[in-house]
Amino acid sequence: MFNDMLHMRPLPPIQRFNKILGQIAKMKHYPTAISLIHRLDLLATRKLKSDFYTLNIAINCFSYLNRVDFGFSLLGKIFKLGYQPDCATFTTLIRGLCLDGKLARAVRFFDEIVLKGFPPDLITYGTLINGLCKIGNTRAAILLLKHMEQATSCQPGIVQYSTIIDSLCKDKQATDALKMFSDMIGKGITPDVVTYTSLIQGLCNLGQWKEAMRLWSEMTTRNIFPDVQTFSVLVDTLCKEGMAKDAHGVLHLMLQRGVEPNTITYNALMDGYCLVGRAGDARKVLEFMKTRGCEPDNFTYSILINSYCKTKWIDEALGLFKDMSCRGLIPDTVTYTTIIGGLCSVGRQLDACVLLDKMRTQGQLPNLFTYATLLKCLCKEKRLDEALLLVNMIEDDGLVPNIVIYNILIDCMCKSGKLDAAKELLLSLPAKGLQPNTRSYNILINGLCKKGKLKEANEFLNKMEEKGCLPDGYTYNIIIQAFLQDEEITKAIELIRVMLARGFSANACTTKLIANFLCDDGLDPSHKEVLRKFFNIS
Repeated sequence: MFNDMLHMRPLPPIQRFNKILGQIAKMKHYPTAISLIHRLDLLATRKLKSDFYTLNIAINCFSYLNRVDFGFSLLGKIFKLGYQPDCATFTTLIRGLCLDGKLARAVRFFDEIVLKGFPPDLITYGTLINGLCKIGNTRAAILLLKHMEQATSCQPGIVQYSTIIDSLCKDKQATDALKMFSDMIGKGITPDVVTYTSLIQGLCNLGQWKEAMRLWSEMTTRNIFPDVQTFSVLVDTLCKEGMAKDAHGVLHLMLQRGVEPNTITYNALMDGYCLVGRAGDARKVLEFMKTRGCEPDNFTYSILINSYCKTKWIDEALGLFKDMSCRGLIPDTVTYTTIIGGLCSVGRQLDACVLLDKMRTQGQLPNLFTYATLLKCLCKEKRLDEALLLVNMIEDDGLVPNIVIYNILIDCMCKSGKLDAAKELLLSLPAKGLQPNTRSYNILINGLCKKGKLKEANEFLNKMEEKGCLPDGYTYNIIIQAFLQDEEITKAIELIRVMLARGFSANACTTKLIANFLCDDGLDPSHKEVLRKFFNIS
């Protein structure tokens, strides 16, 4: 239609073009609207050229495209053409700055237009309040609200109050939110379902059930009926408290009241059942939501797949995985990783490797956690060669192995008897831009102790401290146990002293070994004294 209008003779007035451009912008086809406005400018004649409303539409489009700088250029053009910007112009630019994360500039611009005598309207204030709340600067939003109340004839309404109440609740400042709620009512502003839902969710998140239920009763008394979001908050909270059955009761209440649950509601209930180990009931919820015409999303399937994998119902998880594809859903990295982990947990390493290959061929790149999941499985089976190939694959995918990956590999080398390779890998980590952590040293020290290489284990204990990596309780326990088992009592006693001085305690295995030596009549009395001190006996 736009193109047809351009070929009409005489040309239609600019107002007709603006009507079409406005509709295109409302449909969020911002680049198209900008392109058509540009065509208008190229064809500009004395009778047809962009007017104030055309420029406002363009500013709006640029703001949503995160090109508010172009919007400000058009503001200059508005002034140059002799037009007077209105509240819509300024509000659009403020929204653009907020969307672009330039809140400080948005506040400065707001102050500038006020000083120049352009009075902001309710939408202008609301836009800036919303922007401040979204970045967590609720206090600044409250100050702006007070400015509205005290310094202008533009008084705040339910939208502005609800925005700040919601932000306070998200900041876990329920007391302040309730006070603002009370102030709002005192000023004659009637709360709506959005206000109550924000408060109920905030209170539920803080475990203030009694107050949340009071508000629930209050809203129904005021003939403000819960919507799907309000019910979903209640379902989610009950599920997180382990009360999935009660949450299911809320879902039935929704249906009785004619409020249709959405995907968020069903997902919360399914997750609740899975949290209490009732994956079968969660599956029933999945089938029920399908019968209600509510389409499951990726998260819906991930909830059940994760639960099935935890309980080692891998075939059920794989069935759901296939169902996802049949419904046109593309499994994400988390879902793939969950199933790979599930396959590994039941010893199906080959299937896990096949799934990893499938994941890569379908363009869903594994992350380091995906690789670590499979790597742990291969290392558990002492399949070092395959583990090394997997690490090469990580690098081929453009990922940089982190310390977790290398720790798994060092562990695999130790368990496979490749202690020299493990030592070499640990010592090479700084050259790769990584510093071995306490776990890295613990793995190697444990491997050396198990092979009776106590001197080397002790050297690495000293080395880790030299490198600024402090031993923990596990470090001391494994090496003390090794020296005790090797009957090197003096060295063991020395390490026990250090361990106690650093505030660490012995675990059950170390305690048992020490108790056995306490019963040895041939043990040196001074050594026994240290052991008695350890047991706090006279």
